[in-house]
Amino acid sequence: MNQYAISDDISKAAKWPHELFLINLIFNHVLLFVAFLSASSLQKLVFIVPAVSFAILSYSLWRARKSLQVDPWFVKCHWQLAARRSRAFIIMLGIMVVVMVAIYLISGGNMRPQHWAFFGVGIMPTLVTVLALIVMESDALHLARYGKMPDWLVQRYTDGALAPQAE
Repeated sequence: MNQYAISDDISKAAKWPHELFLINLIFNHVLLFVAFLSASSLQKLVFIVPAVSFAILSYSLWRARKSLQVDPWFVKCHWQLAARRSRAFIIMLGIMVVVMVAIYLISGGNMRPQHWAFFGVGIMPTLVTVLALIVMESDALHLARYGKMPDWLVQRYTDGALAPQAE
């Protein structure tokens, strides 16, 4: 991992994709989800969480695609890193939904207490994934702040003739 001489503006722009992803993970998927499930009067609002998440993840993927044409190399690389993790999160959420629907269908729509235990087991990999992504995105935010970039990102998303020089 190399450190590059970048301006404060570039650093700030490179932090944005990671901050956006962390907002989705921490505020939306953890805080709002728990708040909506904890307060019985707010339980019907729990469907706001996937709607907000869909909007944020869609924007992130769209912006990462746009970044390939408009952003400086350092910012572009950080958008691509956040987009890669967003896709992994979408896949994990998709798997969780499939497992939850399968459990519901197997139960015949008659959810007994033992089926709720299966729901808990089905949700556990998603919770672990959220925790891992929070740690990984926090690290990526730190890298963007200090001008660092994993070597594989530099090799994949920069043109060989325009490859940046490390300090």
